[in-house]
Amino acid sequence: MAKQINTHDTGTTSHILIDRLTQALSFYRGQLRASPRAIAYLKSRGLRGDIAARYGLGYAPAGFQALRDAFPDYNDRALEKTGLVAVSDGGRRYDRFRDRIMFPILDDAGSVIGFGGRVLEGDEPKYINSPETELFHKGSVLFGLSQATQAIASTSTVYVVEGFLDVISLAQHGLQNAVATLGTATSGQHVKRLLGLAQRVIFCFDGDDAGRRAAARALDVCLPQVTDAADVGFLFLPRDHDPDSYVRAKGGDAFCNLALKASTLEGFLLSSAMQGCQLKYAEGRARLVAMAAPRLQQINAPAMLCRILAAIAAPSELSVVELIDFCRLQKNLH
Repeated sequence: MAKQINTHDTGTTSHILIDRLTQALSFYRGQLRASPRAIAYLKSRGLRGDIAARYGLGYAPAGFQALRDAFPDYNDRALEKTGLVAVSDGGRRYDRFRDRIMFPILDDAGSVIGFGGRVLEGDEPKYINSPETELFHKGSVLFGLSQATQAIASTSTVYVVEGFLDVISLAQHGLQNAVATLGTATSGQHVKRLLGLAQRVIFCFDGDDAGRRAAARALDVCLPQVTDAADVGFLFLPRDHDPDSYVRAKGGDAFCNLALKASTLEGFLLSSAMQGCQLKYAEGRARLVAMAAPRLQQINAPAMLCRILAAIAAPSELSVVELIDFCRLQKNLH
């Protein structure tokens, strides 16, 4: 029978939770090998068996309590604390992940700390992730980092994408230095960690309006974190493409060539600030300053700040000193 959690011993608790998650991973991988339907789905996405094995992909069966086959004590509270099992309002226990391709999420030591699950078909949420647990914190974890560490070190570059399959498809096409956020916007913890690992960080977004909004959020998170030594880029794919579809259609070399044309952080900030501003009118120039000021206030890299101030001052018809005074005044007013 599985051991119960000792909630007074955090180290022991973590060990038990990782043990349960590792058991679940083994179960899900076995279920994938036994499911022609799940295998067919992965093949339809162009994934090879070796790359599926590298990332530990599995399959969660459709049954509400399929994990009983992996855990004789299905009532073990550790299964709740890992997020593998949920409890209904009526007290009924059930598997959180059902009829989904399973993506194990690893910590720096390579231990399983959570899962992401993608539905094979139907109108359910396309992806669900493990809930926040003692081990798993979405705002600090990056999918694929354990597998990408060596490639990041050798290239000094990391690609940041939004989906599990984006990471895996890029790796299959020779780009093993990609990681993904986990269904959340990029966080300050993500950026700080990435800048500590790589000299060049390239955020890659879908080429639609949602991708632009996600990029704007990533920009805002980056500004307080970047230094003058950092090289941060923003790559926008053609519309109707994500990294997975693009690399499958065009290949890894085409993706790399496109990444060479990524907007710089400064360039993206300026283009975002100028969007919709009619600079031939005083109102348009005022709008440019008002749009740029909150972001200027967040920049801690002095050389970058000087360049951006000069770039905004010219079209706004203000001097750099006047622009600095406006930013200070606006900050004080708020």
